[in-house]
Order: sequence, then structure tokens, then C-alpha cells
Amino acid sequence: MPYVNIKVTDEGVTTEQKAQLIKGVTDLLFDVLGKDPNLTFVVIDEVPLTDWGVGGLNVAEFRAKHATQD
Repeated sequence: MPYVNIKVTDEGVTTEQKAQLIKGVTDLLFDVLGKDPNLTFVVIDEVPLTDWGVGGLNVAEFRAKHATQD
């Protein structure tokens, strides 16, 4: 009974995109591991940019810093 948790930043991921992620992950687990799609759980969490960190900064700060360096 696989459980997959996908975390993405909350930047307008559409219902259709989420459906594609759910189906794609479910299909992958079936194709690679033979896991029953009816017993595969996929959860998508949307995380605010200020709650996601990279390089010691939240994503909003990280992007702002690197945008000025380009």
C-alpha cells in the first residue's frame, strides 16, 4: 500500500496538473513495482513560498536574491 507525498510551492498548480501528478505517480508505481493502483495513495501539499527554504532563505527571498545576481 504505497503512500506518496508530493510537496509543491503554492504557485497556482491547477486541478488538472494535480490530477496528472496523481495519475503519473500511480502509474509509475504500478509499472515499476507492480503496486495495485487501488491501494496507492498520493497526497499533494501546497507550501507557501515563505515556508519553503533553500540556501538558508525562504524561496521568495532566495529567488529575489538570485534574480538580482543574473
